[in-house]
Amino acid sequence: MTQTCASRAAARPALIPVDIGHAVYAAVTDPDTAFWALVDKTRIQEEVSAGPLLNSYREKAESFAKELHALRFELTPSGVYLNPTERCNLNCTYCYLPGEQRSKGSHMSQDKLIASLARLRDYFRSVMPEGRKPRAIFHGAEPLMNKAAVFAAIDAFADDFAFGLQTNGTLLDDEAVAFLTSRNVSIGLSLDGPVAGITDATRQTWSGRSVHQQVLAAMDKLKGYGSWSVITTCTTENLPYLTQMVELFHAKEVPTCMLNTVRCTLPGARGVKPADADMAKAFFAAMDRTHALYRETGRKLMVANFANIVIGILAPTARRLMCDISPCGGGRAFFALAADGGLYPCSEFIGLPRFNGGNLHAAGGVEAALTSEAFRPVITRNVDQFSPCNGCAIRHFCGSPCPAEAAEMNGGMDKIGAFCDFYKEQVNYALRLIADGKANDYLWDGWDDDTETTFLMQ
Repeated sequence: MTQTCASRAAARPALIPVDIGHAVYAAVTDPDTAFWALVDKTRIQEEVSAGPLLNSYREKAESFAKELHALRFELTPSGVYLNPTERCNLNCTYCYLPGEQRSKGSHMSQDKLIASLARLRDYFRSVMPEGRKPRAIFHGAEPLMNKAAVFAAIDAFADDFAFGLQTNGTLLDDEAVAFLTSRNVSIGLSLDGPVAGITDATRQTWSGRSVHQQVLAAMDKLKGYGSWSVITTCTTENLPYLTQMVELFHAKEVPTCMLNTVRCTLPGARGVKPADADMAKAFFAAMDRTHALYRETGRKLMVANFANIVIGILAPTARRLMCDISPCGGGRAFFALAADGGLYPCSEFIGLPRFNGGNLHAAGGVEAALTSEAFRPVITRNVDQFSPCNGCAIRHFCGSPCPAEAAEMNGGMDKIGAFCDFYKEQVNYALRLIADGKANDYLWDGWDDDTETTFLMQ
């Protein structure tokens, strides 16, 4: 690989121009290394033919290729998604877990959860630097339906893991908030609408009862806590209201939110999938509104999934989320533990038995799962090797997520995900912000401390 990159860098580069929709600048990129620059759109040919840009590319192509290769193929897991129950008290339209499992599934016993975390602790100690804690996120279904086991596990392994909990918020009472915040557990909620009628269109109980006010009450309980966030899943039902969503989050002093495209792994989600162009229009309007609110108040509302795209462009190895890289983080940066002890590349795959890499408590445990045939299609999914991604100039700023929905919705790991055109436009939008000098307004303060960025403007 190194010799190939060196020979390419020594020759005239194949820098590909990208129209980002900016009045002054275009981007040029080498898709193989994720090298990029912004150039005067009237001087593209001159810039890529000779001069500082060409010299910079030749100097950096090999190191960029090495860094990108390490990010894509040399990671060791440092986190686990823990699913302590199969059950959920909600019946959300787009859930990636089968309804039968969520309505009638089983809990992991407290003893089994404790034993599981002991095994996971031992695994992470064997692969991570001493003194660094792995992340362990209780995930769902709804983890607070098995609250006693979850809380016992958090106390038992407080010195061994950095814990988080993703919840629908309906069971987050005062006792739960006090327990979690006193132990510095990061907390994620879910809310899909600025008012009950919008939320209820996709998120409600099995009997059809609204949960909107319960989630707002949970948000109020968390006000002032530093480590919490809210996820909004973007669907046809709430897309016209994304700007109102970010206004609500900002007013509620939510530190971080995510405006996620709906994952189309199961058929129910596909019925509420927005068109890519509609998704882009609403998403960018919401992002513009977060910027206006920051300028008006001096207080940022971080939209983590978009911030990760920007960071993935500016400093690829500094990204915090691993969905927008190929292969994705599933089975490489993290893996998921199901309530029955099964191991999966990511929680998104738990409803798909063919991706079960074995049981944590069986011979081989995590190590066997990571090298299993069940994990292999996920950890080897490579956008360089299938069309149309292998001809896309921004493929390593996107990663063609998500492999679960690509396999289930579009028929294979060598297919695109559900929102190809949206992801292209999202990268263009991010590059326009970089060109206008606004990118840092959308990022965590101090995100680039001790980080080398790849920014270049000609």
